[in-house]
Amino acid sequence: MKRIFAILAAVLLTATLWAQSPEKMSYQAIIRNSSDQLVTNQAVRMQISILQGSATGTTVYTETQTPSTNANGLISIEIGGGTGFDTINWGNSSYFIKTETDPTGGTNYTITGTSQLLSIPYALHAKTAEILTGTITETDPIFDSSVAAGITDNDISKWSSKQDILTAGTGIDITANVVSATTYSVGDFALGGVIFWVDETGQHGLVCAKQDQSSGIRWYAGSYGRTQAKGDGPFSGEMNTAIIIAAYLVIGDDLANYAASICAGLQITEGGKTYGDWYLPSKGELNIMYQNKTIINATATANGGGSFAASSYWSSSEFDPNLTTSQNFSTGVQNSNSKNNTFRVRAVRSF
Repeated sequence: MKRIFAILAAVLLTATLWAQSPEKMSYQAIIRNSSDQLVTNQAVRMQISILQGSATGTTVYTETQTPSTNANGLISIEIGGGTGFDTINWGNSSYFIKTETDPTGGTNYTITGTSQLLSIPYALHAKTAEILTGTITETDPIFDSSVAAGITDNDISKWSSKQDILTAGTGIDITANVVSATTYSVGDFALGGVIFWVDETGQHGLVCAKQDQSSGIRWYAGSYGRTQAKGDGPFSGEMNTAIIIAAYLVIGDDLANYAASICAGLQITEGGKTYGDWYLPSKGELNIMYQNKTIINATATANGGGSFAASSYWSSSEFDPNLTTSQNFSTGVQNSNSKNNTFRVRAVRSF
């Protein structure tokens, strides 16, 4: 029997809720044949049905599509382009999605799967708020009996115009307790490592580990192929890392350690707190680290870590099915190298 595997959580569904845009759901799946081999670069035919009430319930919507798999056997489609999809009352019942697939592109559907639609597609139901009209009267017995219920518009205007002024009597001081947010600077040793980038507020940014996680490890888990880890710039390496690991889990090629997996599995304890949300930096994040390597090296060394080596480090930004971007921390040059090369790794996390 041929099989179909969906990336991550069986079905990845999102709702498009713009007032002038069609309501649709995205669907991604990996297609394999009876020999457990990927069905790659091939047109397949799919019949998609929405069932009401149960996995064998009433069909309330059906459409067919003919997508093509990519080099990894992945198909990506949008469900909801046919007549009747926008009339489904998502809040009225539970719903299930049934997919029937013919890997040869015909109508001999040999792959069948049914999954319940959970919370994400029911964002479509929230659109009913657009048609609410009239006055909404809310009653809350707890609020109605509280002091807050007696606040008037006049009271609020006095607060806004600062008409009410507290005056202390003789020998009495009035002290205000002001809570301010913690801000950080590049080079601080905090939040699990060395801070190497902050935004304009100083409250959010990026931290790198105080030492390398590997002196030489492969980027891939054993197979070439496109993972679609294309993110660049601050914070994008986190999504890249999740995509890389998901891709290798889907094809079952996750037996050995590789650059993304050792970052995702990293646990670092500093100041009595353990940080476990590390990832492989994007090429943009890696370049920021290179630009600040002098201050990073100084802070890391002063806190029991080590300096960057004068060699290449992996980024999580894929170039093509066979190559990924790395950066030489001696020259600063970024190159596209074979995923089978063994380069160094320095993990990062965001805050």
